Amino acid sequence: MADPVDDSMIADHAHSPNKVNAALVLACLGVVYGDIGTSPLYALRESLVHAHEEGLPETSVIGIVSLLFWTVVLIVTVKYVILILRADNNGEGGTLSLVAKAQGALKGGANSRKRLLLMLLGIVGVSLFFGDSMITPAISVLSAVEGLTLIQPGFERYVVPITLAIVFVLFWVQRGGTDRIARLFGPIMLIWFSTMAILGISHIADDARILQALNPLRAVGFVQSYGFAAMPVLGSVFLAVTGAEALYADMGHFGRSAIRIAWTVLVFPALALSYLGQGAMVLAHPETVSNPFFLMAPDWFRLPLVLLATVATVIASQAVISGAYSVAAQAVRLGLLPRLEIQHTSDTQVGQIYLPRVNIVLLIGVVALVLTFGSSARLASAYGIAVTGDMVITSILAVIVFRWAWNWSWPVVAAIMVPVLTVELIFFTANLMKFADGGYIPIAFAAVAVVLMLVWTDGMRRLQAKIHADSVDTDMLTGKLAAKPPVQVPGTAVFLTADPSVAPPALIHNLKHNRVLHERNFIVKVESANTPRVEEEDRVRIEEVAPGFWKVWLRFGYMEQPNVPRGLAGAKRFGHKFDIMLTSYFLNRRTLRVGKGNLMPRWQGRVFAGLYRSAAEPTNFYRLPSNRVVELGQQMNV
Repeated sequence: MADPVDDSMIADHAHSPNKVNAALVLACLGVVYGDIGTSPLYALRESLVHAHEEGLPETSVIGIVSLLFWTVVLIVTVKYVILILRADNNGEGGTLSLVAKAQGALKGGANSRKRLLLMLLGIVGVSLFFGDSMITPAISVLSAVEGLTLIQPGFERYVVPITLAIVFVLFWVQRGGTDRIARLFGPIMLIWFSTMAILGISHIADDARILQALNPLRAVGFVQSYGFAAMPVLGSVFLAVTGAEALYADMGHFGRSAIRIAWTVLVFPALALSYLGQGAMVLAHPETVSNPFFLMAPDWFRLPLVLLATVATVIASQAVISGAYSVAAQAVRLGLLPRLEIQHTSDTQVGQIYLPRVNIVLLIGVVALVLTFGSSARLASAYGIAVTGDMVITSILAVIVFRWAWNWSWPVVAAIMVPVLTVELIFFTANLMKFADGGYIPIAFAAVAVVLMLVWTDGMRRLQAKIHADSVDTDMLTGKLAAKPPVQVPGTAVFLTADPSVAPPALIHNLKHNRVLHERNFIVKVESANTPRVEEEDRVRIEEVAPGFWKVWLRFGYMEQPNVPRGLAGAKRFGHKFDIMLTSYFLNRRTLRVGKGNLMPRWQGRVFAGLYRSAAEPTNFYRLPSNRVVELGQQMNV
């Protein structure tokens, strides 16, 4: 996600993960807690609406507020703040980081199938996150703009147009980066959380019975009393913890200490006070159930509160959009998606990236959701399934890490995670009940994303197998060329390949058409490590295969942007120097033809070929100097 801290903070964190200061805590407010911090806008309102629809008595307000409070405590505080934040992968968090850590705990050939299943879980989790990335901006901005209807009742017809205008501006500014805007995120969210806390405190005295919600038995009693009728309410209660995944995903930017301090000192108290204040007001004034959050504010402050809420929801949307960029970039580097154009929008902050195609897809999805549903109340039905599914996957991965990476005993793991998983599965079931009312949207999008990732990974596996079978062995070819070289020209040739064991097609075509060979030839494979970053001493591995020929393996972490020239510069310690003016990079431009081969089913071939064509130019992706790149074409039937 977007990172509003300066470079020195990142450097300090990298050297001292536990080092924390006020600026870092303030910065993480604007990114980590943007989504969950705007949940009070609609969580209690939607829960009460579903309670009313099921014919539940108004006294159930205490039970619902208790459910909200203890859901936040169990899922956010216990699961994420206390437990999951400990499961970092070299300082980084997120679903794919947890997958990599879980895979690392299951080493050995006997566990290869289990590691594959873990990656499939990760693919589903990432796909669900993409679905959430579309719904969050839509519901957050809609809920804030709808507050204007309390000030001017005839304003309903302008809600959607204003929301769309904000959404278009939000996605338009992405291309310029969020560096400058991000500096304001922390202070604005500080004002937002402080305002929520003050408004909540000012209304708790409306009906002090609401303090009974702090007793977890009231939450349990509510569910026991109403049984299956409480399921729609639970589906809305879960809205209170949407955005909790950001606590783990952004750990690499801020560190666990800053995230924990911000949650404990400000965010959690503000959320708790807001829900208690809203509940007390509804108990005392049942007519405020229509929009309890905004009605907590006095008339003179309602317009400023709407404006502040709109800014806060834009920040929440910015955070999840930036998170989608980060997750997509990680998926590309792990081979789950084709190369996507990644633009770095900041010279000092590594987390500031922009992916044009991801931005367009998200924009289209958000606009479609706003136009289709038209209100946050209707859109709330589509919200929750993606988030609960992602959380269940995180818990399953956490069980593997706790048991095999940390060597916890099964009784300890069960005592901690069974209650968490049970609650999450109940919420997941409750949200599934909203499937026909809009819940199918994130499921459909996630299903499409899963299919695309599986088609891509399987297609690349089959394509590489075919290339390997039809290619010449590298060692054999280089041996023959070394023994009887063609015409040699001065300089260095770098051939990028996915499989160094076979001769790169670009090398074969260069010999076939140009009939020349450079003095120094390097066959380079770029690998993605299962760690966020790779130390410089582990970046390069070189193996000489014949006089004038070397195989090179360049390793980059899944949080790093592959930079081949910079990586090759690390070969200096092995005695190899790459002069930029004497080095040529040879790339193979492959064109896939569908229907003339039997590599895969035709439908899969069409999808795979489309994804293959959409891949970003390798010159930009690998940061190659464009004036030193030579591309040679090749056609293949799939």
